[in-house]
Formats: sequence, structure tokens, C-alpha cells
Amino acid sequence: MKTVSSSEKSTAERPAVPAWHYVLFATLVVLGTGWDLFSKSSVFNSLGYPGRISEWTRTFLNGWVEFRFLTSFNEGALWGMGQGFSGLFALLSILAAAGILTWLILFRGASSLWLSITLGLVMAGTLGNLYDRLGWHGHVVEGKPMYAVRDFLAFTFGEYHYPIFNFADVFLVTGAIMLGLYSFMLEPPAATGKRQQSGESNG
Repeated sequence: MKTVSSSEKSTAERPAVPAWHYVLFATLVVLGTGWDLFSKSSVFNSLGYPGRISEWTRTFLNGWVEFRFLTSFNEGALWGMGQGFSGLFALLSILAAAGILTWLILFRGASSLWLSITLGLVMAGTLGNLYDRLGWHGHVVEGKPMYAVRDFLAFTFGEYHYPIFNFADVFLVTGAIMLGLYSFMLEPPAATGKRQQSGESNG
């Protein structure tokens, strides 16, 4: 009987990663980050900042939903939480980006197509907002450089004004939802172990 070394067993158990999954991940990151930064620059350069509103308004559902552009700086996190901690959120964004790459490459998250897309969206959203939090957009308000995220997508639902956001936020929320769904798709370790034991006994 041929014995299998621990290194060979470890290699066999690691899932294979199709190269195009990495390409897809990188494509989503580049296109998503590029679109986020382009849209922010276009709207802010066109309308000005902060608090400038577009002259046009789009309505849906018989006027119950209204959509417009409204430029705003957000020194906090998603939906305006944690105002004034832009530096902390920038650091957390850097750590998140490092964690995503570790998961994708070292722990072979890219073996899953779903996870490759999910992490690509999260990375795009992370980098788009990190760019703003580092102040690389160059905007200055009252002589003060703005280390803040540029938001401009404004929705109103009836009398409720939804927090202003941007496309990076859209990517982050979509990725978070997909990540939650992915956790439900994972097979519990106990069930996996039982199935492997059953296969070994039958063999």
C-alpha cells in the first residue's frame, strides 16, 4: 500500500484555482474602482461642493421615490456613521484590503467563482472610498483639505431621505449581501466529515 505524505495530502486537499477567477477578480476591482472615482469626479466637478443639488429630479412609483444628485462629504463610514474618524476608517480599509488578498490567494478563496466576484466587489468599494479618505481627490473646503468620502446619490422615499451614498458603497453592500449568502451555501464541517468517513468505509 502506498503511503501519502502529509505534504502531499495537504496539497491534494487544497482546492484548485482557475486562473481566470483571478482575472475576473482583478477586472472587477479595476472597473469598479475606476467607475466609482470617475463618477465622483464628474459629479463634484460639475455641481460643485458641498451641498449642491442637481437641477433635474427623477421620480418613480408615482412620485413616492425621488432621485437626484447631491454632493456631500462624509468623514465617517457607510450611511454617515462614525463622523470624524476618517483616519481610523482609512486604516481599517487598508487592513480589509490586505485581508481580502490573503483570503483570495493564501486561503484560495479564488477557487470559488461566487467568492471571487464577491471579494472583487468588496475590494473595489474599499479602494474607492480609501482613495477619498486619504484626501487624494484634492478637494479643499474653507482652506481645509477634505479627508472624506465623496457622496452624491440621493434618494427620497416618501418623507424619508435615505443617507447619501456613492457607487463604492453600492459595491460594498452588494458584496456584503453576497458574502452572507455564501455563508449559507457552505456545508457544515460535521456533514462534510460524515460524508468522507462514509466514503472511506465503502471503499
